[in-house]
Amino acid sequence: MQSNTFFGPHLRLVGMAVLWGASWPAGRIIAQSMPPLAGACLRFALAALVLIPWMYWAGGFAQLRHWNPQRWLGMLAAGATGVFGYAAFFLSGLQHLPAGKAALVITLNPVMTLLMATWLFKERLNPTIAIGMLLAVVGAVVVISHGQPLGILQGSIGLGELLILGCVVCWVLYTLIGRWMLTGVDALSTTAVTSTIGAAMLLAASLIVEGPGSLGLAWHSGGTAWGALLFLAFGATALAYAWYFDGVKALGAGAASGYITLVPLFGVLISALLLGETIDTPMLVGGAMAIAGTAVMTWGRR
Repeated sequence: MQSNTFFGPHLRLVGMAVLWGASWPAGRIIAQSMPPLAGACLRFALAALVLIPWMYWAGGFAQLRHWNPQRWLGMLAAGATGVFGYAAFFLSGLQHLPAGKAALVITLNPVMTLLMATWLFKERLNPTIAIGMLLAVVGAVVVISHGQPLGILQGSIGLGELLILGCVVCWVLYTLIGRWMLTGVDALSTTAVTSTIGAAMLLAASLIVEGPGSLGLAWHSGGTAWGALLFLAFGATALAYAWYFDGVKALGAGAASGYITLVPLFGVLISALLLGETIDTPMLVGGAMAIAGTAVMTWGRR
């Protein structure tokens, strides 16, 4: 019993990393089969069907009537960046970029978030964190530039890389908004409310940009695409968040967040296994540097 109590949270956090890593090949399948905005809308609408009842059973509805306009504005901003913007860039980028490579580009998330937090909230950096940040940035640059970093200065970055970098920008904004405007709100309530808001925004954007027939095209996209969509909604969103919240409660936020460094590794491996994507030398070298850098950052912050 004691062994299960000790290892259970760790195993669930590894499972969370596997599910989030697998979201990249799943997203690639959806991006090749559905209009991206319609697919993203369906993902979060389905996830909300689980998250809203979960929030209700957890007693989260009681706090809603006490939220002031500033908190609702924060939720709106978080939904616009962390759900609407991120999801739109996510599936649009995966139309042009292999899933494994996209998963490695996302290793810039903690670097850019920490840089902005240092500037805005005066967080302190130590030498270990700085080394990890440098290693992660250099690794991501190697991956983005196909092993030719100087090519970035010549504008050789492809559309797919630029769109996935849009994911990085949106996630950084989402994280900073959460720290600035959503302090005191539990993670489940934030996820449930922002997912619902983001799904509504994605629906409106899909109808305007992709046309009224976009949802119909998504509906008739086939069993494989729908399997990937259901996995994203219920596996990589609802279940993965449940395991992550459990890990935070059992081990603390710092220890639980360390497992996120495994996400790009699983993303690359699962993409190669399921989609047959090749792992070339720049991905191997740059990816190893980026993952090692984020691990060093996590260690340094402890």
